[in-house]
Amino acid sequence: MEDQMRTKLPYAEIAETLKTTLDLRGSPVAVKLAKSPEGIPEGVKPIEETVRHCQMVSKARLEGAIFYATTDKHVCMGGGWALGLKELTRSLRTGEFYYKLGKFESWAACMRTIRQVPHVPELETYATVYAPLEKTPFDPHVVIIIAEPRTMLKLAQATLYHLGGRIESTMSGIQSVCADATALPYLTGKINYSLGCDGSRRFSGIEDNELVMGIPAEILPEFARALEIVTAAPGSVR
Repeated sequence: MEDQMRTKLPYAEIAETLKTTLDLRGSPVAVKLAKSPEGIPEGVKPIEETVRHCQMVSKARLEGAIFYATTDKHVCMGGGWALGLKELTRSLRTGEFYYKLGKFESWAACMRTIRQVPHVPELETYATVYAPLEKTPFDPHVVIIIAEPRTMLKLAQATLYHLGGRIESTMSGIQSVCADATALPYLTGKINYSLGCDGSRRFSGIEDNELVMGIPAEILPEFARALEIVTAAPGSVR
């Protein structure tokens, strides 16, 4: 299968650590950006509906679904572009789209925002593949966690456990699950936290009291070990 890791990771074990340590609602979600049909794991079926990436993440997170989605199954143009499935439309590129939604003072303000949205090169991705982390039949590129702020605190502490420092996340209040939590960790190899966006909260079941983060899959083992330590530390609030 295309694009496998050299090191075999214990995804089910890592998922159990994340779920029990953090008391998550649902599962961490494994996401792969397949470059060709060969990147689709054997036995994984296509999604039947035409929906948004954030909705697909929720299907894996809350329903335990395992599936893949080609370009035609992604209804959100901004999400499809951020994930490398689609070309950027003129209305998004010029700023017209988000201006008409009332979110910016001018087309120019929207254009400046869109130009800084993390995105996989256009048409580089053949399909996105999803699974609950504990059941993933493929090596993901990114694992997405959706959780309450107190849980995100523990995730932030685990992020800093080995090297310390400060957390610098980037977001813009749009394209949260697709650009902030999937494309950016995939492109940079860095964890990113996001507030969610209107679309993901309206369509995918992200609650008002939940935030979003994406973790590059390669660092999952050390991240899970750090999480166990920081949550058990004296003075840690759970």
